[in-house]
Amino acid sequence: MNKHPLFRSIPFALLISICAFSAFGQTQTHIKRTIYKADKFDFGVGGTLAVAGAPTGSIRVEGWDKNEIELSAEIELNAATEADLDTLAKVTGFTLEESMGRTGVMSVGTHDKKYLKSVSKKFPKTLIGLPFRIDYVIKVPRYCDLQIDGGKGDLYIAGIEGTMKINYLDANATLNLVGGGVFATFGGGTVAVSVPTRGWRGRFADIQLAAGTMNVSLPPSLNAELDASILRTGRIDNTYADLKPKSRKDPFSEKLIAAKSGTGGIPLKFTVGDGTLNIFQLKKE
Repeated sequence: MNKHPLFRSIPFALLISICAFSAFGQTQTHIKRTIYKADKFDFGVGGTLAVAGAPTGSIRVEGWDKNEIELSAEIELNAATEADLDTLAKVTGFTLEESMGRTGVMSVGTHDKKYLKSVSKKFPKTLIGLPFRIDYVIKVPRYCDLQIDGGKGDLYIAGIEGTMKINYLDANATLNLVGGGVFATFGGGTVAVSVPTRGWRGRFADIQLAAGTMNVSLPPSLNAELDASILRTGRIDNTYADLKPKSRKDPFSEKLIAAKSGTGGIPLKFTVGDGTLNIFQLKKE
């Protein structure tokens, strides 16, 4: 039996990393150290930023009016001794992969044995697989594309008018849509999606959550075609009054909504495997 695309798109490598960290011995007492790394560089409008997050950690991306990227990372290390922390600090953080029109931010650390071999052939085996986290704050040009892969942690995106492709294993995510398009897949957690105005300049949104709660807030009189579904267990709670069934033969149910708002047009698709999907009107601040 073929699996739903919702599950095929979740990065398997991230799942393995999380499982490995969970299995790591808990009896040894560790000390912590927090280090900071940052970078800033030119980045043209219309380019693509790809971020590969750490197995654990948050990613915050905000659009601004400058043609440059500002990147900061807060890195938390865990080890038994200060000497071990010194060793870990040399191999944990991020690397940049720059090419024409595309920049990649790749998280590196003890979860990646291939990377460790490339930077330190005699890296202590006792330090391989030690848990760490990286929290990113990134500012990018407003008009750019994003590709984000994350493990477990918070995700926040706002002010971006480009195409976004997102894969996250387990997230507390907030997506404030401005324009462009978004295709996002989350393995678990809570996902909040907001469309700010009825004149939203977006092209499409397709957001999937395997298990958890998805909250979708829409402005009054939004012109859109909306499809919402629960694949297995759970329900849809819709209080957005502007949604009307696309067909009289397909009334709304707790599992499926095929609707039109205003004059229609922009396709919005929200899917939850197991959990709750809440659709409501955006509150005025």
